Amino acid sequence: MMGLRGINRIVIAVRNLEAAKKLYADMLGATFHDAHWTGAPFGIHVSIAWDAGIELCAPMPGREHDSAVSQFLAHKGEGIVTVFFGVDDADVAVSRAISAGYACFHSLDYSQDEMDQHLGGRFCRYQESYVSSADRCGFGVALARIDRKPG
Repeated sequence: MMGLRGINRIVIAVRNLEAAKKLYADMLGATFHDAHWTGAPFGIHVSIAWDAGIELCAPMPGREHDSAVSQFLAHKGEGIVTVFFGVDDADVAVSRAISAGYACFHSLDYSQDEMDQHLGGRFCRYQESYVSSADRCGFGVALARIDRKPG
């Protein structure tokens, strides 16, 4: 059994990262942590509010037309691009999605050093896989096993 944990976070594509961080911080009291290193290969800047379950992503300067969120922003405007669902076993969850006809197009499994260096030492396990779901669901789905360090 996959062990579904519910929604881990939503990813919102925005045009102006600083303005969006201020909007959600003011509205919700969310605390954002920049994670640009995760988005750089995709031409995006990333900031995550773990306390609110929100990840914001915006095209990097000069990448407004060819980043991972450029087409979404051009066609739909700002909004939810991906929903991360927490799971107990990422491998089982990905296998289930594949057997249901969804392709997995990107996966990662961070080492403890990467988690400590880039994610503030919050986690002891961080795996995620993106599933090709936008055409059927209207948004992307990611399956994530993210375990916080005890304490």
